[in-house]
Amino acid sequence: MAEEDYAAFVDLNQMGDLAKSSGPTKVDCKDLREFKQMARQGYWAKNHTLRAQVYQQLIKSIPCRTVTPDAEVYRDLMGSEVTKKPSSNIPLPDFVDGSPVPRYCLKADAVGSAHRIIGCLAGQFPDISHCPSLPAITSLLLHFSADEAQCFEHVSRILACNEPGKRLLDQTFLAYESGCMTFGDLANKYCAPAHKLIVATARDVLEVYADWQRWVLGDLPFSHIVRILDVYLVEGYKILYRVGIALLKFYRKHKAGAARAPADQQQDSGKVRSDIQAFVKGIASVVTPDKLLEKAFTIRLLSRKEITLLQLTNEKSLQQKGITVKQKRRNVQLALNPDTFSSEIVSAKEMRDIWSWIPERFALSQPQLLFTTSTHGCSLNRFYEHCEGHEPTLLLIRTTDGDVCGAFLSTDWEERKRGGNKLSFFGTGECFVFRLKPEMERYEWVVIRHPELASAVKDRGQEDTDPSEGQNSVTNSLQPTEKAAGELSPFLSARHFNLNSRNTSMFMAGNFDSIIVGGGEGNALYIDSELNHGRTGCCATFDNPPLCAESFQVALLESWGFQDAMAT
Repeated sequence: MAEEDYAAFVDLNQMGDLAKSSGPTKVDCKDLREFKQMARQGYWAKNHTLRAQVYQQLIKSIPCRTVTPDAEVYRDLMGSEVTKKPSSNIPLPDFVDGSPVPRYCLKADAVGSAHRIIGCLAGQFPDISHCPSLPAITSLLLHFSADEAQCFEHVSRILACNEPGKRLLDQTFLAYESGCMTFGDLANKYCAPAHKLIVATARDVLEVYADWQRWVLGDLPFSHIVRILDVYLVEGYKILYRVGIALLKFYRKHKAGAARAPADQQQDSGKVRSDIQAFVKGIASVVTPDKLLEKAFTIRLLSRKEITLLQLTNEKSLQQKGITVKQKRRNVQLALNPDTFSSEIVSAKEMRDIWSWIPERFALSQPQLLFTTSTHGCSLNRFYEHCEGHEPTLLLIRTTDGDVCGAFLSTDWEERKRGGNKLSFFGTGECFVFRLKPEMERYEWVVIRHPELASAVKDRGQEDTDPSEGQNSVTNSLQPTEKAAGELSPFLSARHFNLNSRNTSMFMAGNFDSIIVGGGEGNALYIDSELNHGRTGCCATFDNPPLCAESFQVALLESWGFQDAMAT
């Protein structure tokens, strides 16, 4: 049987020494520990053919689902297409999230082969919903494949891996996003100086860390990533985290050696991301592949168990927040005109971020400034005068410490009058509270994250509480009110639930003395009658931490309404 040609798709001139077949020509090894040692040492790194054969052996040993598409499936599906010249104009599936196929050392038309393989994979793996690393993995394995069908089979086995505890590729947005959070946790623990540098220079740290997989699978030079692939196919996902942290360490060293900027001011996160990307792409001039791996393996105590536990914890956190799929609401971005929008608290970008949280039916509305203390003064009565008649509203607060927080309030403030002079709660489960600075976070109604609370039935009637007990114990007079049928879904309207409102449905309240958002063992926000002093704490309704310093001075307060864009 003739030896397979594993260089059919590569440009040998670009590969240079990596295309040679020097060094060992055979690997006689069955023990995984020995294989692991050989991979780390680069035993087959100088022989392209041997490397391709080892990859084939390693991938064939991956435990997979019972039905995993192989090379014959690809040939049957593609038929005569296999013999045609591939085109890179074949669109990639949405689940790669815009990630291109890195060319590395492929021939120009081989990129089209990668597109064709990924398109076929999308049809065979309909459960994949988010996999930005797939183009890079496909491109890399194509360098060591005899034909498209073989590459298809190899990538299929990686996608179909079902070995307990072994992770190879994220295939859902939940897994990918929790992986980014986990990388941030690990960077903070094992690479604190570099993490502090990112925190000090980027406005959105998570946005920077969202690129960590791309640093490794996409931005690294071929000479470096192929050595990582050697280890990845033996040890799995853990090596990607190790290399990502090693890259951060080298980046921090690079920045420390560069001329310091005039001031350590935070930049747009995009600039920091571009800076890291440029460093990783040019790393070959300062760090060899072996030096990169050496740095990765000197990170002590970082284990697969720790990564798995962090990943599970972060996945649970995202699930509780309802973040399980990538949201595509580009129309929300269009609703805000940056040329006419003006706020003294938030930028147009920050307002667009808030807009992405609001209920879908308000997404095309334009923000309308109803009240601001800088114009209308620090008066609660004037706040009510300007906000009554508007539903919903958005409350924004900037403290004298520079923190920014606020709340989306579903109901007209005029509803407060139903309770007479008593401070009474009203509103619906669409209310939420949030903070933007120092970091961005939203806290929805606790029932959205824990629907089981919706079945809680009170055994006794609601009891009024003594107003003298202060802000944490406000009289509750949440009474059923007439609403047009179908105005809100039963899930979002607290009025449709028989809940213990003292704990989970205290959304908003106001009288002549104060306004309150969130209740139950505390308030998310409390603002006094002079709109000057505030308090924040944990509350049962939103299950939130304090949104800023627990006792704060209001530097500026704004209230925004929602103007129908179609009516203007």
